[in-house]
Amino acid sequence: MKLQIALLKGDGIGPEVTAQAVKCLQAVEETFGHEFHFKEALVGAAAMDAYGDPLPEQTLELCKKSDAVLFGAIGDPRYDNDPSAKVRPEQGLLRLRKELGLFCNIRPIKVFPTLMEKSPLKKKVIQGTDFVIYRELTGGIYFGEKSLSEDGTTATDSCTYTEAEISRIAHLAFKAAKGRRKKVTLVDKANVLESSRLWRRVVTKIGESYPEVTLDCMFIDNAAMQLLLKPSQFDVILTENMFGDILSDEGSAVGGSIGLLPSASTGEHHALFEPVHGSYPQAAGKDIANPIASILSAAMLLDHFKLDEESRAVVIAVLKSIKKGVVSPDLSTSSKYGTSHIGDFISGNIRDSDEYLILNKENIWLGKSTII
Repeated sequence: MKLQIALLKGDGIGPEVTAQAVKCLQAVEETFGHEFHFKEALVGAAAMDAYGDPLPEQTLELCKKSDAVLFGAIGDPRYDNDPSAKVRPEQGLLRLRKELGLFCNIRPIKVFPTLMEKSPLKKKVIQGTDFVIYRELTGGIYFGEKSLSEDGTTATDSCTYTEAEISRIAHLAFKAAKGRRKKVTLVDKANVLESSRLWRRVVTKIGESYPEVTLDCMFIDNAAMQLLLKPSQFDVILTENMFGDILSDEGSAVGGSIGLLPSASTGEHHALFEPVHGSYPQAAGKDIANPIASILSAAMLLDHFKLDEESRAVVIAVLKSIKKGVVSPDLSTSSKYGTSHIGDFISGNIRDSDEYLILNKENIWLGKSTII
């Protein structure tokens, strides 16, 4: 298969972790006989420094012409610590999602057995955790109308959703559940918010078309609590933009490190793959960042294009890295391995290992949760 991949490394540790994902994709390319072409472009604070725009037109055009986008991280303390900043790096990513129509964000969360002790939660609480969050990505309060009164004392952010926006991601969540444990949990705040009441009406009606899937509805405050009390109860979580943002970051605590969580953002014509973590500027250039989330995002990219065997090979190499302790300091304080070395180890195992030929697909970490 030939793929044109736009490479947007972004800010902070973005360039370092993305480089390791590219190593792994190149290993897949060589091992399985594919042809991947990477072309870089600037985004975020790096683009603002060069062009004064967090999403230059040439970057957007590259993404539109590519088969997929591999994204690093975005954000810079120069803007994070300046509440008066009119333009921020994150605006580049928000606009990119909107321009590419990336309405569905998929974030799988599963506990690695060998890393259970790294979780702040007890083993008996997190054992068996394996769920995926389907987050609506281009609507809601993040994209709503914003206003600030002339005297600067009153601010407004509106949250707007249409039935069509809710329906298209709801169908994807139910289809994903059919291939998993057949349960969808809608997370909303329907006891207070009118937009949530619309979500509940639309999703409940759609659920009738999937009789084999059980639909539960849970308020966001309870869901946030249940995610820490009994995360194994969830299979597919379906929710709106801001709630999904919060819950997926909370979910990182279950597994022990946000550096383990990949994500895919998809639409009708485009797809973007990125780690859930931020730019972590304090670690930039120190070769200590965890590249696993970025590498697993590359595995989701392969899975998106139905390259199932290739995706499994990447995941197995990651599992071997974790099992052998070739991990970053966030997973092992005694680790002597740097970001680049971990990428070398994982990509080397993709080239050398034939274990993926005999491994049961049902035991693969990403499994069916990433397929649309």
